[in-house]
Amino acid sequence: MTHVLLTILIATFPILLAFGASTDFFTMTIPNRLTLGLFGAGVLALAVTAPGWAAVGWHVAAAIVVFAAGFALFAMGWMGGGDVKFASAIALWLGWEHLLEFALGFSIWGGVLTVLVLITDRLLAPVPTLRIGFLADFPQHRHVPYGIALTAAGLQLFPTTPWFALLAAS
Repeated sequence: MTHVLLTILIATFPILLAFGASTDFFTMTIPNRLTLGLFGAGVLALAVTAPGWAAVGWHVAAAIVVFAAGFALFAMGWMGGGDVKFASAIALWLGWEHLLEFALGFSIWGGVLTVLVLITDRLLAPVPTLRIGFLADFPQHRHVPYGIALTAAGLQLFPTTPWFALLAAS
């Protein structure tokens, strides 16, 4: 695969993460096609870079663990289904070696986001014309777009991954 195509393939990770965060902000949903694209690009990147079966297995294991834990959170009503799928696709890219950092990162970013949303809700209450995206309906449903926290954690870890090293070498 040429350097240009490899660069484009690996660059889909941050691009799709940013798109996921923005759609979650504006619509409180992360489209399945976006998550499938992220997952498919991750599988393709693993196939093209050929890191070995063991490495591929650890990347897949990370995605499965995140999906299983996320499914439990979804069943309890604590996380949305789109967020669970999105987090699993991100975990596929990051792999097992970054799994704990990813979980810690999106937990911290999620807490920060929640606090910011609650503060913003109080500050914007008198000025309804400034309410945009999910903030427009926040007083009615009180849900936070966790895709933003997942994206922040994924992008924060991206420079520490082998994918980023491949981009830098291209």
